[in-house]
Amino acid sequence: MAESWTVQRTGPGDVARTQAREQLLEAARELYGVNGYRETAEHDVCEAAGVPAEVLRQEYGSREGLLIALHNRVTTTGLRAAESALLTEGIEECSIAERVRRLFDAYVEAVTSDPREARVTFVEVLGVSAVVDEHCKLWRALWTEFLTGEAERAVERGEAEDRDHRVDVMVMVGTVHELMAHHARRCRRARPGEVSGELTQLALTMLGPQRSEE
Repeated sequence: MAESWTVQRTGPGDVARTQAREQLLEAARELYGVNGYRETAEHDVCEAAGVPAEVLRQEYGSREGLLIALHNRVTTTGLRAAESALLTEGIEECSIAERVRRLFDAYVEAVTSDPREARVTFVEVLGVSAVVDEHCKLWRALWTEFLTGEAERAVERGEAEDRDHRVDVMVMVGTVHELMAHHARRCRRARPGEVSGELTQLALTMLGPQRSEE
């Protein structure tokens, strides 16, 4: 209950704020990820988190701001997982096909391990508002930069067609989100390996013919 939050505020203010923020994020993950964002009122989130409505407004601005924060947390986790996959020992000796496979394996595993987070990240953010759309657009731009770097590296190694791949990557990023949304909506969840396999094949097709090893 929201009234219990006053009891929890017995420590330093920053600790209490951190606790309240986490409680709101956890409540949003459950309610937005199970019932849906549009079906969840501000009162529902605050009640589930055990904090007053003014705390939600102070920390996130609005129910929409909380949605953005949750999306940001999940997508950051996915990006960090992909980056870590490309820093593993021996990765520099791997072919572009293997690098892309490891990248998407790590990303898909990170963002789909909790089906509630997957639904929020790829379904519930769609068509909410211009503000949320802009937030998602910024993330797509970040992914475009990240994957364009991988494409340029493949060109340098002679593993992809020597051309500007930025437009291809932009299309691929949009398609990745569409595929992830498709899988997040399905009653029968696809295994992470199945999803990352689709994404890997898509990426390699867009890069063009890979050089075969002699």
